[in-house]
Amino acid sequence: MLRRWWGRHGVAIMLGSLTLIAAWLLRITQGATIFEIYQLITRPFQSVPAKEESLSNARTLELQQQVEELQTQNQKLKELLGYKKTQNKLRIVAPVVGRSADNWWQEIILGRGSEAGIKKDFVVMAPGGVVGRVLSVTPHTSRALLISDPTSKVGAVISRSRSMGFLGGQGTNRAIMQFFDKVPNVRPGDAVATSTVSQLFPAGLPLGRVESVILDKSPAPEAIIELTAPMSYLEWVIIHPNDP
Repeated sequence: MLRRWWGRHGVAIMLGSLTLIAAWLLRITQGATIFEIYQLITRPFQSVPAKEESLSNARTLELQQQVEELQTQNQKLKELLGYKKTQNKLRIVAPVVGRSADNWWQEIILGRGSEAGIKKDFVVMAPGGVVGRVLSVTPHTSRALLISDPTSKVGAVISRSRSMGFLGGQGTNRAIMQFFDKVPNVRPGDAVATSTVSQLFPAGLPLGRVESVILDKSPAPEAIIELTAPMSYLEWVIIHPNDP
């Protein structure tokens, strides 16, 4: 009798049990186990060309990124060469090949040295304005101190009003200009350049723009200057002698 009963109801019981087990697995594993079983069953039937197409697409994207990077580098070199053509004196284009390990913002290593004509105290420029000056030179490299360095002091002037002072680095792309006058003629947006007071840089080189002014600052009025040279992502620079 038991065998006859199992013959009638056994298949239904097995199907019901499998359904309950599948539901339990789905709840516990969020469907991951069933998906893995599906992948295992269907793997022999997956299309090999589809995998090759995926790899080909990835390679195409990689090549596109390389082309974009080369185009960007080419544009930067064109800008530097355009700047160089506007100058009559010695101008040396150099790549930035490193930064000081102990002071990321303050010093950069350049991939040109004395064999290219670079000397100590040469001025370092980039599109936008002054970057810094050369501290030391080897035959094939140079080390330059940025004007963003807290020890850097540059004679500066407000181009519009000729109010003068000193520009001091703050370790970022912002600098502080302290004025000689008690009530300087300065306002946000004013352009700032090197002045005749500066002994390390020729006068008239662009430094940045006034971001804000603090006239009641003691002992002298101050202005926060946004440096116009891209200090944080320098890749190429122009180097030239410190001549007026």
